[in-house]
Amino acid sequence: MAIKASSIRMSLMPERFFLSGRLLRTSSLSTSSSQLFPRKCAVVARNLSGLEEFMQNNRLREKRPAKSKKKRLSLRQGQVSPPLIVPENIPRPPYVGMELPDISGEIQVHNSEGISRMRDSCRLAAQVLEHAGTLVKPGVTTDEIDKAVHEMIINAGAYPSPLGYGGFPKSVCTSVNECMCHGIPDSRPLKDGDIINIDVTVYLNGYHGDTSKTFFCGDVEESAQQLVRVTEECMMKAISICKAGAGYKTIGQTISEHAEMHGFHVVEIFVGHGVGKVFHSEPIIFHQRNKRPGRMVEGQTFTIEPILTTGSTRHVMWDDGWTALTADGSLAAQFEHTILITKSGADILTEC
Repeated sequence: MAIKASSIRMSLMPERFFLSGRLLRTSSLSTSSSQLFPRKCAVVARNLSGLEEFMQNNRLREKRPAKSKKKRLSLRQGQVSPPLIVPENIPRPPYVGMELPDISGEIQVHNSEGISRMRDSCRLAAQVLEHAGTLVKPGVTTDEIDKAVHEMIINAGAYPSPLGYGGFPKSVCTSVNECMCHGIPDSRPLKDGDIINIDVTVYLNGYHGDTSKTFFCGDVEESAQQLVRVTEECMMKAISICKAGAGYKTIGQTISEHAEMHGFHVVEIFVGHGVGKVFHSEPIIFHQRNKRPGRMVEGQTFTIEPILTTGSTRHVMWDDGWTALTADGSLAAQFEHTILITKSGADILTEC
């Protein structure tokens, strides 16, 4: 039986997901009050009822670009090749070879050395993502993109953070069309008109750098292009209001206002997170309107990574336990940056 997050006291939060819909026991709850929550960095916030969602879709339909007359085939699973090998001399994150770790309850605030290492790992992640984007062409498989990403990361002496995280079998996430996030690279060739999010995280010198971007494959229709443009704008507008002392809840407010202005919907279940020495930690960053308490602290790092859709924000999972698709097959787009909070604003660490 599902419950609304509004009925859960904040003292029992966070409810969260980590990279898939499997269940995760959080470390911030006592044994007597432990609850199981599904996983990536996502949380169940306020879920719309079917009627509410229907009414909201009707209200926003006129704002949304006209639907394409071109038939887009539903995404289908391809064959997944074996995980790629990482040389033994490259340090592994602590979770490799273990069960899915709990989300750390610690906010990651860095000293000068930690900030320097964060900049290095995030710079590498941005460079890898930029290179991966050049490979997006009709006929290229996401498995080929995974191999190129893997090679570039290990050649830099870093470890591809997704590989082995809770059993994730690949070095990068590739999410095509209606895939919200956490798509597993496989043998499916990209098609002309696809959109694809590539999510890169690297572990370098003990620190994770995390970033993603949605790319166009070939000739993409204007409606899909607008979804992608607005999603990136949402992320950038949210980053622009971040600074020491700002409330975390202002992020979701900013994203929701801009998305709704253009007739798109914000996915509530997947959220941003603290990142640094630990892959996923507090604070949990809601991308929709929320009443989450807490304020940003100088020197901390976290991700902002909104997902917008043209239709339903509800998701269905493939049987691989990772791939999350929009329930109605509508397009989804995502962008992500890791940011460093300063006194006067936020530095985007995952820019080339």
